[in-house]
Amino acid sequence: MVWRGEVVQDYVDLLACVWSDGLPAEALLSWLDVRRRANRLAVERVPFRELSGWEFDDGTGNLRHTSGHFFSIEGLRVRTDHCWFGSWTQPIIVQPEIGILGLLVKRFDGVLHVLVQAKNEPGNIRGLQLSPTVQATRSNYTRVHRGDGVKYLEYFASPRGRGRVLADVLQSEQGSWFLHKRNRNMVVEALDDVPLDDDFHWISLCGLRRLLLRPHLVNMDTRTVLSCLPPEPGPAGRKLPTPTTSFAAAVAQSLTEGSTALHAMGEILGWLTDVRSRRELVQQRVPLKETAFSGWRRDEHAIAHKGGDYFRVIGVSVRASSREVSSWSQPLLAPAGPGLAAFVTKRIRGVLHVLLQARTEAGLLNGPEMAPTVQCRPLNYRSVPAEHQPAYLDYVLSADPARIRYDTLQSEEGGRFHPTRRTATSWWRPRTTSPVEVPQDFRWLTLHQILALLHHSNYLNVEARSLVACIQALS
Repeated sequence: MVWRGEVVQDYVDLLACVWSDGLPAEALLSWLDVRRRANRLAVERVPFRELSGWEFDDGTGNLRHTSGHFFSIEGLRVRTDHCWFGSWTQPIIVQPEIGILGLLVKRFDGVLHVLVQAKNEPGNIRGLQLSPTVQATRSNYTRVHRGDGVKYLEYFASPRGRGRVLADVLQSEQGSWFLHKRNRNMVVEALDDVPLDDDFHWISLCGLRRLLLRPHLVNMDTRTVLSCLPPEPGPAGRKLPTPTTSFAAAVAQSLTEGSTALHAMGEILGWLTDVRSRRELVQQRVPLKETAFSGWRRDEHAIAHKGGDYFRVIGVSVRASSREVSSWSQPLLAPAGPGLAAFVTKRIRGVLHVLLQARTEAGLLNGPEMAPTVQCRPLNYRSVPAEHQPAYLDYVLSADPARIRYDTLQSEEGGRFHPTRRTATSWWRPRTTSPVEVPQDFRWLTLHQILALLHHSNYLNVEARSLVACIQALS
């Protein structure tokens, strides 16, 4: 992977900050190779009729599991006040249960380490990725599938006596594809020794963040939980490494409490409340078969839009060598083309700020949430008039390569989405050319303000949280 203008070094250099009691780079690579051989996952595209345990309801056309658990594919009618294409009907994933995304952490020699899991999902790009210690839906951890229990679940379901809770907050999932979906994002610090399973290993927090410089290695669920952590102070008696670039120093400064912000936190909260009260978002669940009126078609292999845009729903059969169950089948959502999530950043009053937008998405629970400066799938806008294109899209796509500080491909969540990619970009504009004045639905925030908002639910969407984790890899 290449930063535009800078070559990113290999794993060994990326993990130079893993201190003595952490997992050395060579051992990490060896462990990952072993787990790849042990965690085989065979995924085969199949027609809907071959999905074991799944069926289309005769009356509604909804695709659902016969147990009544897991999730269903239904229809959603949406009305907004968008100037372009303000109302539509679409398929959407309905999964009302709240899952757990949990990172177990522990200090070795004063350094905070994270227990990661080498996990393969049917929609993962390049197979195995580093997932949270626990990544489980309620149906999974209550063992609806009648498989093995979820390892380390007790640290998050009943942490008292086992660990100290550092973060515990409900956060939204992809609002374009899920209806009101939230997961419990948790970080628990273990109090005693933790028995180590073969598919799990400790890595320093710094080392894990450095791995975000690699494409498709740290999964989306790990990124969202990482974003909820405050900046980690250096180990006692040791000096933190000096930032190697001016941008890294700017990121570190922006993360610190007391950094001068353009807007007070009360102003930010008032702005978002105002946007939520002004913007229209009316959601109505409808039978899946009614999406046909908006151009959605179903055949034996897929549910897709007649124009080939947006996404498809397909069926897959999965065989796994190291999962709670050894085989299953399920629907997956397959987005059309890669996405783009970009932060535009700028030094204001000497402090790095990030430009966020209040973005409405079809399935969000509380209306608009703060999103990256640009969040879209460019292919979906190829026929949209220029005046209705996403704000700052051209601004980002025409960026001077020398100003881009982070640019890599990261995966969506592999348990629900067919292999798909999103380009995660952090772009720094010099203060002389990037305006402080922005449209009404945008605001500049420091990274410290963003982390403060992540102590609460439904302020930042999952794409913004993922980029917050990525930008900290540069500090």
